[in-house]
Amino acid sequence: MEVKITPIQGLLIIKPNVFTDERGYFFESYSEKLFKQYGIEGNFVQDNQSLSQKNALRGLHFQSPPYEQGKLVRVIKGAVLDVVVDIRKDSPTYGQHFSCELSDHNFLMLWVPPGFAHGFATLQNDTIFVYKCTNQYHKGAEGGIRWNDPDLKIDWGISDPIVSDKDQKLSLFNNFDSPF
Repeated sequence: MEVKITPIQGLLIIKPNVFTDERGYFFESYSEKLFKQYGIEGNFVQDNQSLSQKNALRGLHFQSPPYEQGKLVRVIKGAVLDVVVDIRKDSPTYGQHFSCELSDHNFLMLWVPPGFAHGFATLQNDTIFVYKCTNQYHKGAEGGIRWNDPDLKIDWGISDPIVSDKDQKLSLFNNFDSPF
């Protein structure tokens, strides 16, 4: 496993060791022992999976304390542009975003610790996205920032995204009071 440090503290890109042969491939998508060596701690208590068509955009979402979630995210089928925004008020990178492509071809995973708003845009039809969470979902703790916030200037890499009504109504960053 190779772990790459990103410009935003705590956010890690993980490239597993993938073993291929004429049958296909095999890799460990999670190893508590290995992940702890890189500071990824937490008891994963919930796995989520979504199927999205090309140009679907989901996010930017987070769970407020005490229901905050760390997420280990990856793509089983297809590809996404995965985007996170640092919403930790005391962080030197507060308000900055980071993006990377996750796909079924590059096998990359992203560790998103608590204190980040998270979203993704699908780059292919029938994309299957999965994430392990360190806390249960709690409806009363859900929050978000609008995906097209002019201050964040996120390039999602798609035109004419398919966005839910709920995500269209999320707060703008300059009106946002971070719970972190």
